[in-house]
Amino acid sequence: MANEFSFDVVSKVDLQEVDNAVVQASKEIGTRYDFRGSKSELTLDKIKGTITLVADDEYKRNAVYEILVGRLFKRGIAPAALDEGTPEPAAAGTLRQVLTLRQGIPSDKAKEVVRFVKDGKWKVQAAIQGDQLRVTGKNKDDLQTVIAAIRAHDFGQPLQFTNYR
Repeated sequence: MANEFSFDVVSKVDLQEVDNAVVQASKEIGTRYDFRGSKSELTLDKIKGTITLVADDEYKRNAVYEILVGRLFKRGIAPAALDEGTPEPAAAGTLRQVLTLRQGIPSDKAKEVVRFVKDGKWKVQAAIQGDQLRVTGKNKDDLQTVIAAIRAHDFGQPLQFTNYR
């Protein structure tokens, strides 16, 4: 029997699901009456991990953003996984906004999660390993309690739990 049990806390976004959501949102934009004749579009750059949103005006930009977020949510991707850039003027009087997908846990968020785990007084240890965290302990029940507590707390970023051993 293992002496130590552990799990990893990660923040990853499935790019295939994002691609599917962008395609569905683009189809919806193409068929909606209020977008007829507009230059509204969504494009995904898988290499950079960004979604570029182009719209005629602020109203249409908000509508395209809401359609995209709805499609992402239906595919199990939290809206908190998007870093919104500021809308900027683009060619032909349109607005462009770049949305960046958050991959990995930034060091400041990782420190916040570690501090949260240590303040919880559970008999576990949390360590930062690159862009993820590893939580170890001798008791599986403590680990499950920590998972439940992290899920209940809002860190402003979607977190997943992997490698539970």
